[in-house]
Amino acid sequence: MERRVLIAIFLSFIVLYAYQAFVVKPVPKPAQTAANAAPPAKSATPSTAANAAAASVATVAAPQAATLVGDSIERDVRIETRDVIAVITNRGARLKSWRLKKYLDQQRQPQEIVENQLQGQPLPFTLSTSDAQLDGTLNAALYTVSGAPSSMIASPIDVRFEYRDAAGVQSVKTFHFVPDSYLVSVRAQVTSGARAITPSIVWGPAVGDIAEVSRYTQRAEGLLFHGGKVERLAPKDLTKTPSYDGDFFFAGVDDNYFMTVALSTGQSKVSFLPVTIPPPAGSKDARELVSYSIEPKKSEAVQFFAGPKDFDVLAAIGPDATRAINFGMFAVIVVPLLKSLKWVNSYVGNYGWAIILLTVIINIIIFPLRHKSVVSMRKMQEIQPEVKAIQDRYAKLKATDPAKQKMNTEMMALYKERGVNPAGGCIPILLTFPLIFAFYALLSTAIELRGAPFMFWIHDLSAHDPFYVTPILMGASQFWQQLTMPQTGVDPAQQKVMMFMPLMFTFMFLWAPSGLAIYWLVSNVWQIGQQYVTNAIIGKPPTRTVRPAAERRLKRVGGGKTEAADAQKS
Repeated sequence: MERRVLIAIFLSFIVLYAYQAFVVKPVPKPAQTAANAAPPAKSATPSTAANAAAASVATVAAPQAATLVGDSIERDVRIETRDVIAVITNRGARLKSWRLKKYLDQQRQPQEIVENQLQGQPLPFTLSTSDAQLDGTLNAALYTVSGAPSSMIASPIDVRFEYRDAAGVQSVKTFHFVPDSYLVSVRAQVTSGARAITPSIVWGPAVGDIAEVSRYTQRAEGLLFHGGKVERLAPKDLTKTPSYDGDFFFAGVDDNYFMTVALSTGQSKVSFLPVTIPPPAGSKDARELVSYSIEPKKSEAVQFFAGPKDFDVLAAIGPDATRAINFGMFAVIVVPLLKSLKWVNSYVGNYGWAIILLTVIINIIIFPLRHKSVVSMRKMQEIQPEVKAIQDRYAKLKATDPAKQKMNTEMMALYKERGVNPAGGCIPILLTFPLIFAFYALLSTAIELRGAPFMFWIHDLSAHDPFYVTPILMGASQFWQQLTMPQTGVDPAQQKVMMFMPLMFTFMFLWAPSGLAIYWLVSNVWQIGQQYVTNAIIGKPPTRTVRPAAERRLKRVGGGKTEAADAQKS
């Protein structure tokens, strides 16, 4: 029976692996068109024309009309909070940099989530209207600045950017910052002559995290929440349907660990634009980001969140904000597990050890289920010779032969006589699967593991083991575990599948996050120990021999005939 369980586990992980390999789409190659056949090293290629205007607003010419209110030189305004270091240029009053102080990049510097090095792409908070000339004025003009802080802010502030020229164009952008948040509110008031204009607010290519990318990590994609449901939009979907109308609780772009979204947009239009970044010299890995814009129906402030997909941070915004974290179908289990992991880490101070301790706790909780499963397997092992004898008597009959049904009748009678439930070994283990998959989803998405060191050579639990030690040990432990399990059948084909499984799992985990490999290794080691304990409790299986069919004394059935005679007659 345990072979069915292992096959079920094997097939389940094949499904997970196939999902990561085929459903999570690889980064597409840059489109080879006349306009981008030879892009420069730092350029980006829009993959659809639906939002071409949004991509061009950053490159139009500077305003020609005389400036009435503005600045004479380009300058940067730095706003630092407890969580963020933001830099806004007065050229267009746009965001040049948004660095997260509590999250570090591969150079151990605050993580930058604004792609500010791409040529021809708009910076966040670029304004877009239906008038290209007006867009050039709004985004290339030098604004005057008021309210800029000289040090890290300790209370909410408003930073005001203003521009006015002789052609009647006036633009005022007001940014509202709070000291302990990843939120910023932006209000754009634009008039051209006597006409008031409500522009779209463009956030350029997002998200800028360039940490290790594998099939286990989510790529940048569109993200919408409306009607109580989360909608995730892959770049290929955005090329078909780039714009969406509605009242969104959040709308923007996210990747595995970070997101930039507009919150509580009200009735508005959200447009997306996939952007392919060509690979650097000597590499074949292109990057696919997504630019988006918000077109509010009213000229009101729009609040943006640009930060980590941390459960506690998002929960402070609202319960629905946590839905941005892609915990999968077992989210109801993942959330308690995440809280448990953080609670354990608060005591041990190391997420690697927290994973190990939580794995042990989980295995203690499901110990009775696994024990019951092994006991059921042992009962199946004890009657295996008798089962084999029944199967041998009917081996020559075709599956369509009505007499073949008598084999099932005999086997069910044997199960009832010996008190064996043929599903008893599977069901207890299957009940643990949601917990196992929930922990899998947790370790694949928890930002707490990003950059978190364990010990020795493992410096990042969200990245794969650089020396592949943990996945190899995991595969070896799984092989050992199979040797300790009760043997309930001798099917050579099944035996080959079982022997192949550890090798397959090892290959699957080579590039998995090291935290996930540690969890699976510890779980295997625990199950091996539990198997030895269970074997000691229930003892060795009794040795049973089954006499040949001709010598067996079988129960009589209707008409005084024995089962053997009945089988021979049929």
